Amino acid sequence: MEKFSGKRRGRAAAAAFFIRHCPFFLYVLLIPLLFAVWSLLLHFTHLPSPPPPNDRCANRYIYIHNLPSRFNTDLLRNCRSLSQWTDMCLFLSNSGLGPPLPSSSIFPSSTWYSTNQFSLDLIFHHRINRYPCLTLNSSLASAIFVPFYAGLDISRHLWSGPEAGNVSVRDSSLHDLTRWLTSRPEWAVMGGRDHFFVAGRITWDFRRLSDGETDWGSKLLLLPALANMTALVIESSPWHTNDMAIPYPTYFHPSTDADVTTWQDRVLWLRRPFLFSFAGAPRPNRTDEIRGRLTDQCRGSERCGLLECGSSVSRCHSPESVMKLFESSVFCLQPQGDSYTRRSAFDAMVAGCIPVFFHPGSAYVQYFWHLPKNYSSYSVFIPEKEVREGKVKVEDILSKFGEEKVRAMREQVVRLIPRLVYGDPRGKMESVKDAFDVAVEGVIERVEGRRRRMDDQMRIWSVDVDEEEESWQFYLGGRGRHEWDYFFSSTSM
Repeated sequence: MEKFSGKRRGRAAAAAFFIRHCPFFLYVLLIPLLFAVWSLLLHFTHLPSPPPPNDRCANRYIYIHNLPSRFNTDLLRNCRSLSQWTDMCLFLSNSGLGPPLPSSSIFPSSTWYSTNQFSLDLIFHHRINRYPCLTLNSSLASAIFVPFYAGLDISRHLWSGPEAGNVSVRDSSLHDLTRWLTSRPEWAVMGGRDHFFVAGRITWDFRRLSDGETDWGSKLLLLPALANMTALVIESSPWHTNDMAIPYPTYFHPSTDADVTTWQDRVLWLRRPFLFSFAGAPRPNRTDEIRGRLTDQCRGSERCGLLECGSSVSRCHSPESVMKLFESSVFCLQPQGDSYTRRSAFDAMVAGCIPVFFHPGSAYVQYFWHLPKNYSSYSVFIPEKEVREGKVKVEDILSKFGEEKVRAMREQVVRLIPRLVYGDPRGKMESVKDAFDVAVEGVIERVEGRRRRMDDQMRIWSVDVDEEEESWQFYLGGRGRHEWDYFFSSTSM
């Protein structure tokens, strides 16, 4: 009987112990179960809904946010404020293509427009509005487009004016955009990793490091809340990965496949009396300036065409003068502009002229989706240091290319033309992929890569610190020592 009572007492003690520690045991048992359920939900909520069978838009759907008009169309209504020197109202006409250029021997069709190099925000928006795989169901979307005219927005504040020096005014639209986007259910799915937008200026206009009144640009690409998005810019940063470079707009905007092939046939067989040419003005305020030397070398050669761009009435502002020079040249010199890149490089290639670059940041570590990795197949590279130190004569280097090699490079440049131009948003190209198509495919592939990594790691979404530490070398095949390292040292920009 005592033994039996002891068992009862033992069971009672065990029950009392369990009751006292019940919360702890429930915690230990339930947390792994809850975590497993959470992981499954996490896995399935950020995947797009499966498309119907035989869907031609499968894995290509784009969802467009319906942003308040203050982020886009209101800027067009105030187009007079977008530039101190240029009538942007004129250049933003015709879906951002600008006024049409009259037909001539240089522009033999109606596909040419006086397009401003900073009008890409509007051109891209008009193009994506006619993208064949748009969806109103964000769960079907492979990527989500944010129609914020970032380039036009910041252009109001870059020069003198009542608001130019006020950084709080400069960044006010960015903070409004942040609040709007981060409150949306579409944002929560991937923390913005599937979102992209176009900022039709160079990346340095959106990377202001401090808040002095004389500091340039906005902080758009530095805001932590927006850092997961992909920004499509006309020049990207070699040291960051939240922006991707896509081509500058040119004057050529084909409407049909035939417009493209007809132009390619024309520039492939043009007579080109100049071995090389240069269109540009010196940049005496830059310590790495080589434009003056290139101008002197061009002046000293009978085989060089020169278009000097030193004054506001320069012929460099004439699309016909620029394109006539490039159509007459075998090689076109493309040194750095105010930054690494120049719109001129794309105008030259559209004219079938082989570009000559002097810094890898001008093209080779920029337009990864649009230009071949094998840069020698379509261009010539001459290190700018050798020009600056007077070690090379450009004419001597270019004269060494044989006729067969020149023909092969020109054929490659001509093949690239469709990928470098933005088709007329009002037209319809059936089989030709233009710069817009290539960019959208690149974005979708980029988002899918992020989605796969999230599947693998099941991590909470935040900025990819490892990605942000990756340099230009990553896109060229990895890290390590590279012959171009000295171009991208901390003192090179």
